[in-house]
Amino acid sequence: MQHIQLEAARIVISVFEGRNLNQVLSESLRQHAAYTAQERGALQDLCYGTLRHYGKLEFMRDRLMDHPARDAMIQSLLLVALYQLEFTKAGQYVIVDQAVSAAKRLNPRSGGLINAVLRNFLRQRESLLLAADREEASKYSYPQWWIDALKKQYGEKAQGILAAGNQHPPMTLRVNVRHTTATEYLTLLETQGIAARIVAPDALIVQDPVGVERLPKFAEGWVSVQDAGAQYAAHLLQVSSGMRVLDACSAPGGKAAHMLERADIELLALDKEEQRLTRVRENLQRLDLEAQVVCGDAATPKDWWDGKPFQRILADVPCSASGVVRRHPDIKWLRRPADIDSFARQQAQILEALWALLDNGGRLLYCTCSVFARENQHVIDHFLSKHPEASQEKSVSLAEVAPTGQFLPNEQHDGFFYALLHKHH
Repeated sequence: MQHIQLEAARIVISVFEGRNLNQVLSESLRQHAAYTAQERGALQDLCYGTLRHYGKLEFMRDRLMDHPARDAMIQSLLLVALYQLEFTKAGQYVIVDQAVSAAKRLNPRSGGLINAVLRNFLRQRESLLLAADREEASKYSYPQWWIDALKKQYGEKAQGILAAGNQHPPMTLRVNVRHTTATEYLTLLETQGIAARIVAPDALIVQDPVGVERLPKFAEGWVSVQDAGAQYAAHLLQVSSGMRVLDACSAPGGKAAHMLERADIELLALDKEEQRLTRVRENLQRLDLEAQVVCGDAATPKDWWDGKPFQRILADVPCSASGVVRRHPDIKWLRRPADIDSFARQQAQILEALWALLDNGGRLLYCTCSVFARENQHVIDHFLSKHPEASQEKSVSLAEVAPTGQFLPNEQHDGFFYALLHKHH
């Protein structure tokens, strides 16, 4: 296990150097192809867990040391081991012994330091946790600016949003209505001993996550993995057969596939990164769906648009991803306050560019996976102030779950924002 601790420590360092967690973890797993399934799962848990609770772990580590260790790997290894001691069920002394052995592989003199810090944590755990909870950044494990922004916008709801972002995300399935219904697929899961529940028209949450290879008919395209909140996009856009539809910023293609499952439409799936479009093509192929897949920037349609208007446009624009941090905990630590304004400017530019492509009488669905209003309703309000031919429609289907269009992360879905815009004649 010590080699897994060391690799997790290295990956955490890479993230704080600016690397994307998913990318660096995938690279590591490819490099260590001989890892067993248990080792792969353990590495993922250590990386995600350490970053998810980094604020609290860093606070406790620093309180336990007179001065920081000179070796960044030792600093990171301590975080990983503290995560194991506080948040996993592994044996305490096994964790300590493994971390000591791992440290000695880095530097024979570091084992004593690791041993002293971790055993002091076990002795002082209760007082350290109380001290950590007196400071918001360590209590919630978010940067202080992020906490302040949520408190200003949401007031008492901020605490629940912060807590939800530190939970393990649910495994949610989207049923392909061309093959089955949610009720029928629920029964199919039960025959395989997989417990689940229906949470939205086409969505089921699996009680205990499993590999997709265990999902009945997955390879045949009967079901896909997609958050319940993300599944509202296809319903809100109200696509119907014969329409010409644009899915801007399409990768990895879940929303595009969902629309194609629901209606026979002419779909253009657009993304500015060719590498990301590979996922779109793979998803469409597995589901036996067809779309025109194009590499292009949604902000510059002149480079890829054929001049024919679209009746529906999905603008799933780049954002801070603040609503999906439980799936991507590195985001909390890589984002900066200035990034929010930068995303807002980019979002406004894309929205303006795509609006010109929308047919009169058509609808554009603006979507983010953010919980910050600066990227959401503020962008829409500014756009509406400049376009008298545009109106924001209220959705009956969102009336109960998210009347303002803002989904907040909870046990059923991630954080999303939707605004449906109608272009009047």
